[in-house]
Amino acid sequence: MQASTALDILLVDDDRPLREMLTRSFEREGHRVTAVGDGETALDAAQERSFDVVLLDVALGAGPTGYDVARMLRSRRDVVPIIMLTALDSEADAVQGLEAGADDYVTKPFGLAELRSRIRAVLRRAQGRVVEGNLRVGPVMLDRDLRRVTMEENPVRLTFSEFELLGCLMSRPGYAFNRQELLRAIWGDSAYRDPRAIDVHIRHLREKLEPRPEEPSLILTVPGQGYRFREA
Repeated sequence: MQASTALDILLVDDDRPLREMLTRSFEREGHRVTAVGDGETALDAAQERSFDVVLLDVALGAGPTGYDVARMLRSRRDVVPIIMLTALDSEADAVQGLEAGADDYVTKPFGLAELRSRIRAVLRRAQGRVVEGNLRVGPVMLDRDLRRVTMEENPVRLTFSEFELLGCLMSRPGYAFNRQELLRAIWGDSAYRDPRAIDVHIRHLREKLEPRPEEPSLILTVPGQGYRFREA
């Protein structure tokens, strides 16, 4: 994260000292930071223009929580990468953030090096470095260059994590990926810890791709193993 790759960052945290410290740090590196302390202002800012990444505190005091903001951004079909900032160090809270549409999270207190690493990871996924080329399996087509997915020629909007997970599954139709393999495909070797994150993203993919998500025909569960994409 150097000035040569300047980012437009939306920072949402009601902890003013932390907000100001992060803003100074990112601006010294040449990035542009829009720093706000509440969810309503964050949603207004995201409505006005696009950002490269959103750093979003979970607990925002009065008004929408960070989870609410993430859900509202996703309901607007905004696919900007979202990293949750949370003081809640539990698997349930991590899963709740992913359920809301976040791509990753860091637990407070965190170091700047860790936060920068997480930002680089979600941006690598956004730039399409995990799966190369275009893939078509049955009615689903994944276009890496355009970062576009279509289902029977109809566009499907996915978050960055969902896109990378789908690309991994489609790269080897019929192969049963275990959850750790899928975690590495999304988060790399620095990966995130809770295998249930994969289950959350799989459920979201099924809701977006499957005619009947409760009876999936594309993304199949392999008992005791993980998941596979159907063979063409």
